[in-house]
Amino acid sequence: MADTGRHPLVSAVVFDMDGLLLDTERLARRALQLAGEEIGLDLRDDLCALMIGVPVDGCRRLLLSHFGAAAPANALFAASSRHLHALIDEGDLQLQPGAIELLDLLDRMRLPHAVATSSSREKALHHLGRAGIAHRFDAVVTRDDVEHGKPFPDLFLRAAQLLRTAPARCLALEDSYNGVRAAWTADMPVIMVPDLLPATDEMREKCQAVLPDLHAVALMLHPRDLSRIRSGLATAESRRD
Repeated sequence: MADTGRHPLVSAVVFDMDGLLLDTERLARRALQLAGEEIGLDLRDDLCALMIGVPVDGCRRLLLSHFGAAAPANALFAASSRHLHALIDEGDLQLQPGAIELLDLLDRMRLPHAVATSSSREKALHHLGRAGIAHRFDAVVTRDDVEHGKPFPDLFLRAAQLLRTAPARCLALEDSYNGVRAAWTADMPVIMVPDLLPATDEMREKCQAVLPDLHAVALMLHPRDLSRIRSGLATAESRRD
């Protein structure tokens, strides 16, 4: 990549939602399997894992590829959404460890932050609201707001636009492979915080760091350690050149 001359300083943060901020991936898998039982499809864990971080149009393609063109994809996704909402409304939704502490730190540092999620706007606002953090973001960008979902860069580019920050100065936080790919394509430095999917060699190559939880992200972004994040982003930028 050609040298852009950009100063690699974090000026904003863009969060994925499911699996990164919210512990929803396990609930989503359970909801999907309950929906499969309801309509007569056996959705094994390996197939559900392929759908992590994939927008609904991509999940539909995976489903049709696995079960054939006659698979009732729309009925499955409608039932899955109903089951997921029920699980969340029953109180099963949890924030990922360190989420509140990191949001508090970003507020103290006055770093704007947004959500960029492959979920629909209705689902994103419902989940964030139930978790009590919908009001904590300067922008929420959803699959409804862009032409292409992850792994395309559209969600991250739109978030950067709304935050009025160049993509290279936004730090993306992701847990999924497609999310990391999307941030990388958007020219955003990205940290992976794995949830259900372990980091692979590809992920380590594309990420500035792979960290165990959001507590570790907060430590990396602490004002006393900004020199570390600057150095790390400069290293990530040099790898692209």
